[in-house]
Amino acid sequence: MSRTHVFAARPASDMMSVREVLDIVLSKVRCLDAEVVPLQEAGFRIAAEDVLAPAGFPPFPASIMDGYAVVAADGPGEYPVAGQVMAGHPADYVQQPGQVSYITTGAPMPEGADAVVRIEDTEPCGDRVRIKVAVTPGHDVREAGSDMAPGTLVVRAGSVLGPAELGLAATAGTGTVAVTRRPRVSVLSTGDELQPPGEPLGPGQIPDSNHVMLSAMVQRMGCDVRPRTAIAEDTELRLRQEVRASLEHSDLIITSGGISMGEADLLPKVLMDCGAEIHCERVLMKPGKPFTFSSWQAASSGRRCVVCSLPGNPASAMVTFLLFCVPALRHMLGHQPPTLPRIQVMLGSELVPDATRPEFHRFPWAGAHGAGIPSGCLGLGRWPARWPGRLPRGIHRFPAEQPPAQHAGRRRVGDGCARFPAVAGRFDGVRH
Repeated sequence: MSRTHVFAARPASDMMSVREVLDIVLSKVRCLDAEVVPLQEAGFRIAAEDVLAPAGFPPFPASIMDGYAVVAADGPGEYPVAGQVMAGHPADYVQQPGQVSYITTGAPMPEGADAVVRIEDTEPCGDRVRIKVAVTPGHDVREAGSDMAPGTLVVRAGSVLGPAELGLAATAGTGTVAVTRRPRVSVLSTGDELQPPGEPLGPGQIPDSNHVMLSAMVQRMGCDVRPRTAIAEDTELRLRQEVRASLEHSDLIITSGGISMGEADLLPKVLMDCGAEIHCERVLMKPGKPFTFSSWQAASSGRRCVVCSLPGNPASAMVTFLLFCVPALRHMLGHQPPTLPRIQVMLGSELVPDATRPEFHRFPWAGAHGAGIPSGCLGLGRWPARWPGRLPRGIHRFPAEQPPAQHAGRRRVGDGCARFPAVAGRFDGVRH
């Protein structure tokens, strides 16, 4: 028997705070299992395990310079050339005292030699070479294991495998690496009024901008957007079909629309009919109050899926995606920590706070001021009614006015000096 879900207007005191909702989201999300991939395919994936150097590097004593391998005790003088040693081609002879060997950068030192004299400090003399300077043992020689000892921690679990990390892993001799599986994400837009972008619009219809926007942000975080995503009609049957199909094959479902107070806002009821448990609905925030979070677990296999239901307004959808979906996906991917860093920012213009709900504003910034404080929030202001604009560099949390203003003119704050908390990052799970 289906369960009835009825929305009722709630006072601010009955809504959950953003912090409470985020704690619930992270408590229901699990880091996904690992898979082993070739190093060449691991770019910007998340290391699921520590990467340790199996052997030292370099694996042999190597020359740091182009020059001549010498026996340091011989000192300056003219010496016969025993041979030449090139990178990748070890000497097939033992160098004796009173001999030198031509050697290139990175080439293994010939047995018997213990120092290198750079080419600038030598002079050819027919079939011999004059060594013009005295050196000590080990001069311009990189000893075996001096860069990386066996067992050295090269990449820590939870790290993004960027170019530097991949280079270190390759240097350590690692050919494969364990990475967290990419989350499978379904993006579902709801509403009879929506049409795919580029399609002709009928009366009362608008393009589905949320699907494109949310899918792009999910992909930017290194996740897979499932091809089965749809614009669901505002009917229980169609919604139930799409939700059930997505639950079976997704780690996270992101929906937009269908969670407000209207008669066509059927999604919470459909989620419960499909066996999902709703953990929170109605958040004390602006924009994004209707955000709803639920989880589902298959009775037979035990596989899990979480559902982030975002408001249909694109600006509200972006704010709630950044505040709740980004940490959830970072947790699935194994980022440490899953939340983005918080910084202090200074307002570049005055703002009038909401009387009851904390507001969230986008901001870019220019330069630094003082101890890492952005020097200004350029273009700071409320989100446009429909379109969120450029992906921000951060989200600024502006507290509600407490207590509410009793006078006709609401309190204005932010004179270019006040500092307020903000979440900082590029929100892509990689470059921050």
